[in-house]
Amino acid sequence: ASPPPRRFPVNLHVGALLALLWSPGVFALDAPAGGATAAQIVAAIQAPVFPARVFDVREFGARGDGVADDRPAILAAIRACNVAGGGRVLLPPGLYFSAGPVHLQSHVDLHLAAGATLRFTDDPARYLPVVLTRWEGTECFNYSPLIYVRNATDVAVTGAGTIDGTAKNSFARWKPQQGPDQLRLRAMGAEGVPLPERVFGAGHWLRPGLMQFYGCTRVLVEGVTIKDAPFWVIHPVFCRDVTVRGVTVESANANNDGCDPDSSVNVLIEDCVFRTGDDAVAIKSGRDAEGWRSGARSENIVVRRCVLASQANGLCIGSEMSGGVRNVFLEDCQVLDAGAALCFKANLDRGGEVAGIHVRGITVQRARRALVEFTTAYHGYRGGQHPPSFRDFVIADVTADTVDGPAIYAVGVPEARLENIRLQNITVARAAAPAEIRHTRGLTLENVRINGVELPPALSSEHP
Repeated sequence: ASPPPRRFPVNLHVGALLALLWSPGVFALDAPAGGATAAQIVAAIQAPVFPARVFDVREFGARGDGVADDRPAILAAIRACNVAGGGRVLLPPGLYFSAGPVHLQSHVDLHLAAGATLRFTDDPARYLPVVLTRWEGTECFNYSPLIYVRNATDVAVTGAGTIDGTAKNSFARWKPQQGPDQLRLRAMGAEGVPLPERVFGAGHWLRPGLMQFYGCTRVLVEGVTIKDAPFWVIHPVFCRDVTVRGVTVESANANNDGCDPDSSVNVLIEDCVFRTGDDAVAIKSGRDAEGWRSGARSENIVVRRCVLASQANGLCIGSEMSGGVRNVFLEDCQVLDAGAALCFKANLDRGGEVAGIHVRGITVQRARRALVEFTTAYHGYRGGQHPPSFRDFVIADVTADTVDGPAIYAVGVPEARLENIRLQNITVARAAAPAEIRHTRGLTLENVRINGVELPPALSSEHP
């Protein structure tokens, strides 16, 4: 569905007009037809292409001594690279201090060589002025993500270097204070408050993400190590053709999701290591009415050969999924430790549909809450009457050592039953309980063995 036209007062100031032009309605994605296989999705993803030009930030005045502010030199190199038609902006070995965000441009590959660290300031004031962002599924103007780019084509962050968000003593401490702003933003999204009026930033407590690609095409994040993020770590939103490969995220602050494809199409996440303070990989598509208005699904997504350790969940869809999520493949991943190894979550505010989800080849050392968790009664419910739809899941070839709760937790609500879920070839060596199942329709269990016992056929029937 196309988003409705945005109606603003006729006396728009320049900033409001720009906000209109930047809104996702301008570049809402026409998702391709569903049904593609994982191999077809991967083959269709277009990687960015960069000319063989190198712009060494030292030639623009960067010192790499960890003391001088190298941000002006980095931004100058990015501008020069873009003007020249593209190439690589190189950070050679060294410690590069940035006293503010790094904003990328089209046709630029920001490359951190082995031995290079890009360290950001922990002064929140340096992340102003505000930029257009999506925060927990609702658009607003807020502090700039540390690395940010909007409406770009062919853009990348690559290399064997390290990105240090230095958030643990600044932004990361804001969560206890964010509640009023969080609720205010959610209300703005629900009520359709015009985007130019959703301004946060100074005097507010909404933390920025570490890396956000907003409305971009052909995106690559490869090889880098990322630590100490303020909020979500890698966040492509309203993007097409995204590859996240060989990345290591070591960031345990609150809400440090590792990678959040958000209303994005054609996404590959492979060969990564995520050790995170929140969901390792979480697929999203907008919160409640905001997601319905944008009409932008997350679709055609492959996550494979990743190692996950999370203070929340491993591989996750939701809870902000109101634009819909379709045709997702989670394959050949290892979960070391997580709340739920596989988690699919929404509530009666969300609406939207999650369908066509394929999971196979997952090994789990420990799941603290459940091996597989489905819920349409996730917390944060505001009293809406918009049941989500969860249907057409296949989860196969999963083995787990230890689950501290029920191995299978599939609990819908009467208004939003879970439909057509096949669990096949699943083995759990030790679980506190086999299963908790309610409000499902078309749940089938085939060769599901918990604590050495195959679950009985009765569990395959419809549940009230």
